[in-house]
Amino acid sequence: MGLNELYARWLDTATRAGFAISLCAFLAYVGGLLPAYVPLEELPRYWALPVDRFIEMTGAPQGWAWLGELGYGDGLNLAAIALLGLVTPVCYVRLVPALIAQRDWLQAALAAAQLVVLLVAASGLAG
Repeated sequence: MGLNELYARWLDTATRAGFAISLCAFLAYVGGLLPAYVPLEELPRYWALPVDRFIEMTGAPQGWAWLGELGYGDGLNLAAIALLGLVTPVCYVRLVPALIAQRDWLQAALAAAQLVVLLVAASGLAG
Protein backbone atom coordinates (compact mmCIF):
# COMPACT_ATOMS: atom_id res chain seq x y z
CA MET A 1 0.00 0.00 0.00
CA GLY A 2 1.31 3.42 -0.96
CA LEU A 3 1.56 6.36 1.37
CA ASN A 4 -1.33 8.12 -0.34
CA GLU A 5 -3.58 5.14 0.26
CA LEU A 6 -2.39 4.83 3.87
CA TYR A 7 -3.16 8.49 4.56
CA ALA A 8 -6.50 8.29 2.75
CA ARG A 9 -7.56 5.18 4.70
CA TRP A 10 -6.70 6.77 8.04
CA LEU A 11 -8.35 10.05 7.02
CA ASP A 12 -11.52 8.25 5.95
CA THR A 13 -11.72 6.18 9.14
CA ALA A 14 -11.00 9.10 11.47
CA THR A 15 -13.47 11.38 9.67
CA ARG A 16 -16.24 8.79 9.79
CA ALA A 17 -15.60 8.13 13.47
CA GLY A 18 -15.55 11.86 14.19
CA PHE A 19 -18.81 12.37 12.34
CA ALA A 20 -20.50 9.50 14.20
CA ILE A 21 -19.29 10.82 17.57
CA SER A 22 -20.42 14.35 16.66
CA LEU A 23 -23.84 13.08 15.65
CA CYS A 24 -24.25 11.14 18.90
CA ALA A 25 -23.12 14.13 20.97
CA PHE A 26 -25.55 16.40 19.12
CA LEU A 27 -28.45 14.01 19.58
CA ALA A 28 -27.64 13.69 23.30
CA TYR A 29 -27.62 17.50 23.52
CA VAL A 30 -30.83 18.29 21.64
CA GLY A 31 -32.55 15.21 23.07
CA GLY A 32 -31.93 16.46 26.59
CA LEU A 33 -30.00 13.33 27.63
CA LEU A 34 -27.43 15.61 29.24
CA PRO A 35 -28.07 18.99 30.85
CA ALA A 36 -26.97 22.03 28.86
CA TYR A 37 -24.47 24.51 30.26
CA VAL A 38 -26.37 27.20 28.37
CA PRO A 39 -29.98 26.04 27.92
CA LEU A 40 -31.08 25.72 24.29
CA GLU A 41 -33.97 28.14 24.72
CA GLU A 42 -31.55 30.85 25.95
CA LEU A 43 -29.06 30.50 23.07
CA PRO A 44 -30.74 32.97 20.68
CA ARG A 45 -30.24 35.66 23.30
CA TYR A 46 -26.45 35.20 23.11
CA TRP A 47 -25.85 34.49 19.39
CA ALA A 48 -25.01 38.04 18.35
CA LEU A 49 -22.72 38.78 21.28
CA PRO A 50 -18.96 39.13 20.96
CA VAL A 51 -17.18 36.21 22.61
CA ASP A 52 -15.99 38.19 25.63
CA ARG A 53 -19.55 39.35 26.36
CA PHE A 54 -20.89 35.80 25.83
CA ILE A 55 -18.40 34.49 28.39
CA GLU A 56 -19.26 37.27 30.81
CA MET A 57 -23.01 36.67 30.57
CA THR A 58 -22.97 32.87 30.61
CA GLY A 59 -19.92 32.14 32.75
CA ALA A 60 -18.67 29.87 29.97
CA PRO A 61 -15.20 28.43 30.53
CA GLN A 62 -12.19 29.83 28.71
CA GLY A 63 -9.17 28.12 27.20
CA TRP A 64 -8.82 24.46 28.08
CA ALA A 65 -11.29 24.80 30.99
CA TRP A 66 -14.05 23.53 28.66
CA LEU A 67 -12.72 20.02 29.31
CA GLY A 68 -14.33 20.27 32.74
CA GLU A 69 -17.74 20.72 31.11
CA LEU A 70 -17.98 17.33 29.36
CA GLY A 71 -20.91 16.39 31.56
CA TYR A 72 -22.99 18.99 29.73
CA GLY A 73 -24.48 18.40 26.30
CA ASP A 74 -22.96 21.54 24.84
CA GLY A 75 -19.57 20.69 26.36
CA LEU A 76 -19.75 17.24 24.83
CA ASN A 77 -20.52 18.79 21.44
CA LEU A 78 -17.48 21.02 21.76
CA ALA A 79 -15.37 17.95 22.53
CA ALA A 80 -16.74 16.20 19.43
CA ILE A 81 -15.78 19.19 17.28
CA ALA A 82 -12.33 19.27 18.86
CA LEU A 83 -12.02 15.58 18.06
CA LEU A 84 -12.59 16.38 14.39
CA GLY A 85 -9.70 18.82 14.69
CA LEU A 86 -7.48 15.89 15.63
CA VAL A 87 -8.09 14.03 12.37
CA THR A 88 -5.15 15.57 10.51
CA PRO A 89 -2.62 15.22 13.35
CA VAL A 90 -3.64 11.58 13.91
CA CYS A 91 -3.13 10.86 10.21
CA TYR A 92 0.26 12.57 10.29
CA VAL A 93 1.31 10.62 13.37
CA ARG A 94 0.60 7.45 11.40
CA LEU A 95 2.29 8.77 8.26
CA VAL A 96 5.60 9.92 9.76
CA PRO A 97 6.86 6.41 10.66
CA ALA A 98 5.93 5.17 7.18
CA LEU A 99 7.85 8.05 5.61
CA ILE A 100 10.86 7.29 7.79
CA ALA A 101 10.65 3.59 6.87
CA GLN A 102 10.79 4.61 3.20
CA ARG A 103 13.69 6.94 3.97
CA ASP A 104 11.76 9.91 2.63
CA TRP A 105 13.50 12.27 5.01
CA LEU A 106 12.19 15.54 3.58
CA GLN A 107 8.53 14.51 3.68
CA ALA A 108 8.99 13.00 7.16
CA ALA A 109 10.57 16.23 8.41
CA LEU A 110 7.80 18.33 6.87
CA ALA A 111 5.08 16.14 8.39
CA ALA A 112 6.80 16.21 11.79
CA ALA A 113 7.18 20.00 11.57
CA GLN A 114 3.48 20.33 10.78
CA LEU A 115 2.68 18.20 13.83
CA VAL A 116 4.81 20.48 16.01
CA VAL A 117 3.07 23.58 14.66
CA LEU A 118 -0.36 22.03 15.30
CA LEU A 119 0.61 21.03 18.85
CA VAL A 120 1.99 24.47 19.67
CA ALA A 121 -1.13 26.11 18.24
CA ALA A 122 -3.45 23.79 20.19
CA SER A 123 -1.51 24.31 23.41
CA GLY A 124 -2.10 28.05 23.36
CA LEU A 125 1.62 28.75 23.76
CA ALA A 126 1.73 30.66 20.49
CA GLY A 127 -0.46 33.47 21.52
